[in-house]
Amino acid sequence: MESHIQSYLRVAASHQRDTEQIGPFLATFSRSNNNPFLNYAIPDENATPSPVDVTALIVAYEKRLRRPRLEYITQLAPAVEEVLINAGFCVEGHLPLMTYAPGSEQSLPIPPGIELILPVSDDDLFATISVQNEAYGAPPPDVGAIAALKSSLKAGGIAVLARIIATGEPVGAGVCTVPSNQTTEIAGIGVRPAFRRRGVAGALTTRLVQEAFASGVSVPFLMAAHEAEKRIYARAGFSIVGKILHISYSKP
Repeated sequence: MESHIQSYLRVAASHQRDTEQIGPFLATFSRSNNNPFLNYAIPDENATPSPVDVTALIVAYEKRLRRPRLEYITQLAPAVEEVLINAGFCVEGHLPLMTYAPGSEQSLPIPPGIELILPVSDDDLFATISVQNEAYGAPPPDVGAIAALKSSLKAGGIAVLARIIATGEPVGAGVCTVPSNQTTEIAGIGVRPAFRRRGVAGALTTRLVQEAFASGVSVPFLMAAHEAEKRIYARAGFSIVGKILHISYSKP
């Protein structure tokens, strides 16, 4: 399962990004956004990088004005973390990697007064990205962000927007990345601070899983950044299968 997911991550990370193979690393670079979550490398399975490989990776990111950074499943490349740390990288976190299998459905209810929709109009797409950005402390979206989401949806990705029924005010959103090999990542589930702890995130997770299965996906997975998220996803039917390492370079 871990190898299957990492293969998907390599494909997904290359979508709409420039890529370069640097030693045992697949490096990906956003053409227009320096967001660290859109610029990172993934090591080959069982990679044993040399200090020269790591230096080349650092140079490749810095010349593009990007922070050198990696995201990968630790058990598939156990020798890499120590080499990176010795080169000046710092661990951001070991995130639980969680998967959801058909038959383990745990449908979490939609909170009263809230509706979930699949955004189509430009206004709904803008609202989807806006609430995600607000939830994660990012600036408001620009035209390029809306175009990127449109492109993802056209290619088979999924987005779900939660909003207040009476007023249409957006409160939360999440997405499924473009599927490949019947696999997708459920990502970007965010709820505006004023609407948290009401069950919105759980309802979004349930709806995204339902939409993913309806589209032919058999392996939806996600990463839990915090303990509270892990508990929500567990209630929705996800279970831990491994760890994803987030690690980035800190210049001396």
